[in-house]
Amino acid sequence: MTIEDYFTATNLIHNISEEEYERVKSLSKVFDAISRTTYQSLYIIDYYKKNFLYVSDNPLFLCGHTSEEVRDMGYLFYIQHVPEKEQSMLMELNKAGFNFFDKLDLEERLSYSISYDFHIISGRKATLINHKLTPVILTDDGKIWLAACFVSLSAHESPGHIEIRKQGQTEFWEYSLEGHRWNINEGLELSDREKDILSLSARGYTMNEISDKLCIAIDTVKFYKRRLFERLNVKNITEALSFATNYKLL
Repeated sequence: MTIEDYFTATNLIHNISEEEYERVKSLSKVFDAISRTTYQSLYIIDYYKKNFLYVSDNPLFLCGHTSEEVRDMGYLFYIQHVPEKEQSMLMELNKAGFNFFDKLDLEERLSYSISYDFHIISGRKATLINHKLTPVILTDDGKIWLAACFVSLSAHESPGHIEIRKQGQTEFWEYSLEGHRWNINEGLELSDREKDILSLSARGYTMNEISDKLCIAIDTVKFYKRRLFERLNVKNITEALSFATNYKLL
Protein backbone atom coordinates (compact mmCIF):
# COMPACT_ATOMS: atom_id res chain seq x y z
CA MET A 1 0.00 0.00 0.00
CA THR A 2 1.20 3.52 -0.80
CA ILE A 3 -0.15 6.95 0.08
CA GLU A 4 -1.17 7.51 -3.57
CA ASP A 5 -3.48 4.48 -3.34
CA TYR A 6 -5.74 6.52 -1.06
CA PHE A 7 -6.45 9.15 -3.71
CA THR A 8 -8.53 9.10 -6.89
CA ALA A 9 -8.48 11.04 -10.14
CA THR A 10 -12.18 11.80 -9.58
CA ASN A 11 -11.13 14.38 -6.98
CA LEU A 12 -8.00 15.66 -8.71
CA ILE A 13 -7.18 19.24 -7.66
CA HIS A 14 -4.88 21.23 -9.91
CA ASN A 15 -3.90 24.27 -7.86
CA ILE A 16 -4.50 25.92 -4.51
CA SER A 17 -2.65 29.20 -3.99
CA GLU A 18 -0.77 30.23 -0.84
CA GLU A 19 -3.25 33.09 -0.47
CA GLU A 20 -6.06 30.55 -0.20
CA TYR A 21 -4.12 28.67 2.48
CA GLU A 22 -3.68 31.91 4.40
CA ARG A 23 -7.45 32.40 4.39
CA VAL A 24 -8.12 29.00 6.03
CA LYS A 25 -5.55 29.28 8.84
CA SER A 26 -8.30 30.13 11.33
CA LEU A 27 -9.86 26.68 10.79
CA SER A 28 -7.34 25.15 13.19
CA LYS A 29 -8.45 27.48 15.99
CA VAL A 30 -12.09 26.65 15.33
CA PHE A 31 -11.39 22.92 15.46
CA ASP A 32 -9.30 23.34 18.61
CA ALA A 33 -12.33 24.95 20.25
CA ILE A 34 -14.63 22.13 19.10
CA SER A 35 -12.20 19.45 20.29
CA ARG A 36 -12.27 20.88 23.82
CA THR A 37 -15.98 20.02 24.08
CA THR A 38 -15.84 16.35 22.97
CA TYR A 39 -13.93 13.11 23.45
CA GLN A 40 -13.97 12.60 19.69
CA SER A 41 -10.79 13.03 17.68
CA LEU A 42 -10.99 15.64 14.92
CA TYR A 43 -8.74 16.20 11.95
CA ILE A 44 -8.78 17.94 8.58
CA ILE A 45 -7.71 16.26 5.34
CA ASP A 46 -6.07 18.41 2.66
CA TYR A 47 -6.77 16.69 -0.67
CA TYR A 48 -4.53 19.06 -2.60
CA LYS A 49 -1.37 18.48 -0.56
CA LYS A 50 -2.53 14.92 0.26
CA ASN A 51 -1.86 15.30 3.96
CA PHE A 52 -3.51 16.38 7.21
CA LEU A 53 -3.94 20.12 7.72
CA TYR A 54 -4.95 19.74 11.37
CA VAL A 55 -5.12 16.99 14.03
CA SER A 56 -6.69 17.48 17.47
CA ASP A 57 -5.03 16.45 20.74
CA ASN A 58 -7.84 14.07 21.70
CA PRO A 59 -6.11 10.68 22.13
CA LEU A 60 -8.70 8.27 20.65
CA PHE A 61 -7.28 8.41 17.12
CA LEU A 62 -3.60 9.06 17.90
CA CYS A 63 -2.42 5.49 18.69
CA GLY A 64 0.16 6.77 21.16
CA HIS A 65 1.50 9.53 18.91
CA THR A 66 1.23 13.24 19.51
CA SER A 67 -1.15 15.21 17.32
CA GLU A 68 1.87 16.85 15.65
CA GLU A 69 3.34 13.44 14.81
CA VAL A 70 0.07 12.24 13.26
CA ARG A 71 -0.25 15.48 11.29
CA ASP A 72 3.29 15.03 9.94
CA MET A 73 2.62 11.37 9.10
CA GLY A 74 -0.53 12.16 7.15
CA TYR A 75 -1.77 9.13 5.25
CA LEU A 76 1.26 7.15 6.39
CA PHE A 77 -0.66 6.90 9.68
CA TYR A 78 -3.25 4.68 7.96
CA ILE A 79 -0.58 2.48 6.44
CA GLN A 80 1.04 1.96 9.84
CA HIS A 81 -2.04 1.67 12.06
CA VAL A 82 -4.88 0.15 10.00
CA PRO A 83 -4.99 -3.61 9.24
CA GLU A 84 -4.01 -4.25 5.62
CA LYS A 85 -7.34 -5.88 4.72
CA GLU A 86 -9.19 -2.85 6.05
CA GLN A 87 -6.88 -0.52 4.14
CA SER A 88 -8.18 -2.19 0.98
CA MET A 89 -11.71 -1.48 2.20
CA LEU A 90 -10.82 2.18 2.79
CA MET A 91 -9.44 2.49 -0.72
CA GLU A 92 -12.59 0.97 -2.24
CA LEU A 93 -14.93 3.18 -0.23
CA ASN A 94 -12.83 6.26 -1.06
CA LYS A 95 -13.25 5.57 -4.76
CA ALA A 96 -16.95 4.73 -4.43
CA GLY A 97 -17.55 7.77 -2.22
CA PHE A 98 -15.88 10.22 -4.58
CA ASN A 99 -17.73 8.74 -7.57
CA PHE A 100 -21.00 9.24 -5.67
CA PHE A 101 -20.03 12.78 -4.68
CA ASP A 102 -19.05 13.68 -8.24
CA LYS A 103 -22.61 13.01 -9.43
CA LEU A 104 -24.18 15.43 -6.93
CA ASP A 105 -25.27 18.96 -7.81
CA LEU A 106 -22.55 21.44 -6.81
CA GLU A 107 -24.85 23.42 -4.51
CA GLU A 108 -25.73 20.27 -2.50
CA ARG A 109 -22.28 18.79 -1.97
CA LEU A 110 -21.59 20.42 1.40
CA SER A 111 -24.76 18.79 2.80
CA TYR A 112 -23.40 15.24 2.58
CA SER A 113 -21.23 13.11 4.85
CA ILE A 114 -19.82 9.60 4.69
CA SER A 115 -19.47 7.30 7.70
CA TYR A 116 -17.70 3.95 8.13
CA ASP A 117 -16.06 1.75 10.76
CA PHE A 118 -12.53 0.35 10.81
CA HIS A 119 -9.87 -0.73 13.29
CA ILE A 120 -6.84 1.27 14.33
CA ILE A 121 -3.97 -0.60 15.98
CA SER A 122 -1.87 0.77 18.82
CA GLY A 123 0.73 -1.75 19.95
CA ARG A 124 -1.22 -4.99 20.38
CA LYS A 125 -4.57 -3.29 20.89
CA ALA A 126 -7.09 -2.93 18.06
CA THR A 127 -9.90 -0.39 18.51
CA LEU A 128 -12.94 -0.29 16.24
CA ILE A 129 -13.74 3.33 15.45
CA ASN A 130 -16.48 5.15 13.62
CA HIS A 131 -15.09 7.65 11.13
CA LYS A 132 -17.25 10.43 9.69
CA LEU A 133 -16.05 12.70 6.89
CA THR A 134 -17.75 15.75 5.45
CA PRO A 135 -16.46 18.39 3.00
CA VAL A 136 -15.57 21.79 4.45
CA ILE A 137 -14.26 23.71 1.45
CA LEU A 138 -14.72 22.90 -2.24
CA THR A 139 -12.76 24.13 -5.23
CA ASP A 140 -14.53 26.27 -7.84
CA ASP A 141 -15.28 23.14 -9.88
CA GLY A 142 -16.73 21.28 -6.89
CA LYS A 143 -13.82 19.08 -5.85
CA ILE A 144 -13.19 18.52 -2.14
CA TRP A 145 -10.17 20.55 -1.05
CA LEU A 146 -10.58 20.28 2.73
CA ALA A 147 -12.65 17.69 4.61
CA ALA A 148 -13.42 17.46 8.32
CA CYS A 149 -13.12 14.06 9.98
CA PHE A 150 -14.69 13.03 13.30
CA VAL A 151 -13.55 9.85 15.04
CA SER A 152 -15.56 8.15 17.80
CA LEU A 153 -15.91 4.64 19.21
CA SER A 154 -17.94 2.39 16.91
CA ALA A 155 -21.35 1.12 17.99
CA HIS A 156 -20.80 -2.02 15.87
CA GLU A 157 -18.70 -5.15 16.31
CA SER A 158 -17.13 -5.34 12.85
CA PRO A 159 -15.64 -2.98 10.24
CA GLY A 160 -17.62 -1.66 7.30
CA HIS A 161 -21.08 -0.12 7.78
CA ILE A 162 -20.37 2.39 5.01
CA GLU A 163 -23.07 5.03 4.69
CA ILE A 164 -23.60 8.35 2.96
CA ARG A 165 -26.17 10.69 4.51
CA LYS A 166 -27.60 14.04 3.56
CA GLN A 167 -28.28 16.56 6.30
CA GLY A 168 -31.96 16.66 7.27
CA GLN A 169 -32.84 13.49 5.35
CA THR A 170 -33.85 10.20 6.99
CA GLU A 171 -33.04 7.88 4.09
CA PHE A 172 -29.40 7.22 3.32
CA TRP A 173 -27.16 5.25 0.97
CA GLU A 174 -25.45 2.07 2.14
CA TYR A 175 -22.42 0.67 0.32
CA SER A 176 -22.23 -3.08 -0.25
CA LEU A 177 -18.67 -4.41 -0.22
CA GLU A 178 -19.98 -7.66 -1.71
CA GLY A 179 -21.97 -6.04 -4.53
CA HIS A 180 -19.65 -3.01 -4.91
CA ARG A 181 -22.59 -0.63 -5.20
CA TRP A 182 -24.67 1.89 -3.27
CA ASN A 183 -28.15 0.87 -2.09
CA ILE A 184 -30.83 3.21 -0.71
CA ASN A 185 -31.92 2.56 2.87
CA GLU A 186 -35.09 4.20 4.20
CA GLY A 187 -33.41 4.79 7.56
CA LEU A 188 -35.22 4.85 10.87
CA GLU A 189 -36.69 7.34 13.28
CA LEU A 190 -37.19 6.72 16.99
CA SER A 191 -40.56 7.29 18.60
CA ASP A 192 -40.86 9.86 21.38
CA ARG A 193 -41.14 7.02 23.91
CA GLU A 194 -37.97 5.37 22.61
CA LYS A 195 -36.13 8.69 22.79
CA ASP A 196 -37.36 9.25 26.35
CA ILE A 197 -36.12 5.84 27.49
CA LEU A 198 -32.74 6.31 25.83
CA SER A 199 -32.33 9.81 27.24
CA LEU A 200 -33.20 8.72 30.77
CA SER A 201 -30.88 5.72 30.48
CA ALA A 202 -28.08 8.07 29.45
CA ARG A 203 -28.70 10.01 32.67
CA GLY A 204 -28.26 6.84 34.74
CA TYR A 205 -31.90 6.05 35.55
CA THR A 206 -32.73 2.41 36.33
CA MET A 207 -35.67 0.67 34.67
CA ASN A 208 -37.75 1.12 37.84
CA GLU A 209 -36.93 4.83 37.90
CA ILE A 210 -37.74 5.19 34.19
CA SER A 211 -41.05 3.44 34.85
CA ASP A 212 -41.89 5.94 37.60
CA LYS A 213 -40.65 8.94 35.62
CA LEU A 214 -42.71 8.11 32.52
CA CYS A 215 -45.69 6.72 34.47
CA ILE A 216 -45.62 3.43 32.57
CA ALA A 217 -45.32 -0.19 33.69
CA ILE A 218 -41.85 -1.65 34.05
CA ASP A 219 -42.85 -4.34 31.52
CA THR A 220 -43.49 -1.51 29.05
CA VAL A 221 -39.99 -0.15 29.67
CA LYS A 222 -38.56 -3.64 29.07
CA PHE A 223 -40.59 -3.94 25.86
CA TYR A 224 -39.30 -0.65 24.48
CA LYS A 225 -35.71 -1.52 25.39
CA ARG A 226 -35.97 -4.90 23.64
CA ARG A 227 -37.47 -3.23 20.58
CA LEU A 228 -34.72 -0.59 20.59
CA PHE A 229 -32.02 -3.27 20.68
CA GLU A 230 -33.67 -5.07 17.74
CA ARG A 231 -34.18 -1.92 15.67
CA LEU A 232 -30.64 -0.65 16.26
CA ASN A 233 -29.10 -4.14 16.05
CA VAL A 234 -27.27 -3.73 19.37
CA LYS A 235 -26.95 -5.87 22.50
CA ASN A 236 -27.19 -3.43 25.39
CA ILE A 237 -28.14 0.11 26.36
CA THR A 238 -24.55 1.37 26.09
CA GLU A 239 -24.36 0.27 22.44
CA ALA A 240 -27.84 1.70 21.81
CA LEU A 241 -26.81 5.10 23.20
CA SER A 242 -23.61 5.07 21.15
CA PHE A 243 -25.53 4.18 17.97
CA ALA A 244 -28.23 6.78 18.57
CA THR A 245 -25.63 9.46 19.26
CA ASN A 246 -23.49 8.60 16.23
CA TYR A 247 -26.48 8.66 13.89
CA LYS A 248 -28.28 11.67 15.42
CA LEU A 249 -31.40 9.73 16.36
CA LEU A 250 -32.06 11.52 19.64
